[in-house]
Amino acid sequence: MRRLSSEDATVDTISRGPTVVVPPSLMNNPSSAHEIAAAMEMARLELEDFTSPESTPGTPPVTNVTDKYAFAFDIDGVLIRGGRPIPEAVEAMKVLNGQNSYGIKIPYIFLTNGGGKSEQERCIQLSKQMEIEVSPGQFICGHTPMREMAEKYNTVLVVGGEGEKCRHVAEGYGFKDVITPGDIIKTDPETTPFRKLTEEELKNSKVRDFKNLAIEAIFVFADSRDWAGDQQIILDLLMSKGGVLGTRSETFDEGPPVFFSHSDVVWSAGHELTRLGMGALRASLEAMFKAVTGKELETTAFGKPQIGTFHFATRLLKQWRRATHGIDAPPETVYFVGDTPESDIRGTNEFDKHSENTWYSILVRTGVYQEGTTPKYTPKATVNTVLDAVLHGMQLEQKKALRETLDITKKLEGTAIAESAPNSRAPSPTRK
Repeated sequence: MRRLSSEDATVDTISRGPTVVVPPSLMNNPSSAHEIAAAMEMARLELEDFTSPESTPGTPPVTNVTDKYAFAFDIDGVLIRGGRPIPEAVEAMKVLNGQNSYGIKIPYIFLTNGGGKSEQERCIQLSKQMEIEVSPGQFICGHTPMREMAEKYNTVLVVGGEGEKCRHVAEGYGFKDVITPGDIIKTDPETTPFRKLTEEELKNSKVRDFKNLAIEAIFVFADSRDWAGDQQIILDLLMSKGGVLGTRSETFDEGPPVFFSHSDVVWSAGHELTRLGMGALRASLEAMFKAVTGKELETTAFGKPQIGTFHFATRLLKQWRRATHGIDAPPETVYFVGDTPESDIRGTNEFDKHSENTWYSILVRTGVYQEGTTPKYTPKATVNTVLDAVLHGMQLEQKKALRETLDITKKLEGTAIAESAPNSRAPSPTRK
């Protein structure tokens, strides 16, 4: 397991093998966070290695990391706000990594709808922001499940994000022929009359023969930086014949499918009020398609609250528990901490109804949720900060452990009493 400084690590260097990203100040010695980060990285690699998905070490290593429960965190509005760490989040990570009165470490992963960056880049960013050791294996982004569609679609349009990042993410997932809106605009500038490419965009974009090229699917990996231009291009494809630009379908049902990495209408950024997110773009696109064609547009979203993200997280935690504790089951309880009732809480509650373990939703007041309002989807608990959420979950687990201990003690005492009691049904004297 390599340890790379967050100042020197790049997406390319991280992709070369199992890696933990480390703040420069911690490079000399592994920190208390190293064990969880390294173990989750190996679990993620084993999960994605379809040749040996059930690999288990003969003897689990000695560890003080509990296997009973785990935490999953949203990032924006929970750990980070406006690019800066929320102070209580730094303390929460210390508690999870062993600085607590119980003397245990608690495993944790990150589930974020934030897109446009690879899991490796997200890892580098959070390591710098939180000054903590983390690994790419701990990150599940909204578009992470899209990697499984690379074998189904060959030529795809990828929308959103900064510069060429989404193209690189898609290519890293295995998509063979990735097209961006910049490619389309560079080939035909009249596609978007009100948008002109920058010098950097012109340099990176590629001229293609779109008259003889069929785009098989559209993926919105991250928030659009140009709603008008991106929606124009997406609508052109949706109304095309088989995904060929410049054509028009007579029935408007021959275009490629469109997928969104999540459906959050709003999200918590640096502004004091919430900002529009990808879900707003999705709603706008569906409304425009109906206005232009008179037909309903069916789109597909990944990320939270879609249960696919939670299934993936459960499989990851199950693989981690199998490798570190020799138990072929996910942790008994996963405490999910989020700030958005419509995605974080809704998704957790819905998945909990069908999951093989318990998913417990906790809503924090540091992000999208506004104090004094009634959340549309009710969490199991509402707390001020992520630190309060961590302490809440730990206290519930300690009470649970105490109850189990008392139950075992009562059973043992009951057995001992029964064994020591005289036989109340001794045979009666024989009558003569």
